[in-house]
Amino acid sequence: MKELTGLGPFFAVETHAAGEPAEPWRPLSEVLDDGPVLRDRVARNRAYLGGDVVEERVAASIAHLGLAARIISPALGLAAAAGAVPDYSAAWWQPKLGGAFPLSLPEAPPVSDDLVGEFADRVLRGPLARLDSAVARFSVAENIRRGNVASALNGAVAVLRVERPQWTDQVGRMVAALEELPELAGAATRKNGQFRRRSCCLFYRVAPDRNGPKCGDCVLV
Repeated sequence: MKELTGLGPFFAVETHAAGEPAEPWRPLSEVLDDGPVLRDRVARNRAYLGGDVVEERVAASIAHLGLAARIISPALGLAAAAGAVPDYSAAWWQPKLGGAFPLSLPEAPPVSDDLVGEFADRVLRGPLARLDSAVARFSVAENIRRGNVASALNGAVAVLRVERPQWTDQVGRMVAALEELPELAGAATRKNGQFRRRSCCLFYRVAPDRNGPKCGDCVLV
């Protein structure tokens, strides 16, 4: 989708026509539910971060944040650029660790006259709701999961503000409405334009003394 070109790896997507793309593409749905693919991804994250000394819930939270960002970013970018929200029920991915994994979406999603409603249904209440239920099984608290989604959304906003300043007002209005929905309400605050989540993604607990660096939007900063 050319509208997302130049926005960075978390926005970059390929497109496919109807049907199943060839290998190495796999259905994104396999990593959205509790099962071997998601559990393998969390285990690989844990090994990369330090192995058994890292709590499983920490690795799961960090994996959740990355997956949420990969799903939210192109959806928000496409909504701003083309007035459309992609259909993740027909999305494909390649399960690579480290940064943004390859993602392929259906061609030409239809333009919507209710972007907030479509985003809520196709993103927050679609793939992210499934992922939320799956990550909960790793003992990641609800406030952390909600904060991860809010943080991922804000991260996408920050990129668009820099790379596409002409979209700032439109994106700001849309995100303000999204943050009032039950899925995000109360997960973060904005004061004088500064975003601050009301939870922590737990990344600081990767350090051997459980006192590592905090993210810029962390409630603990």
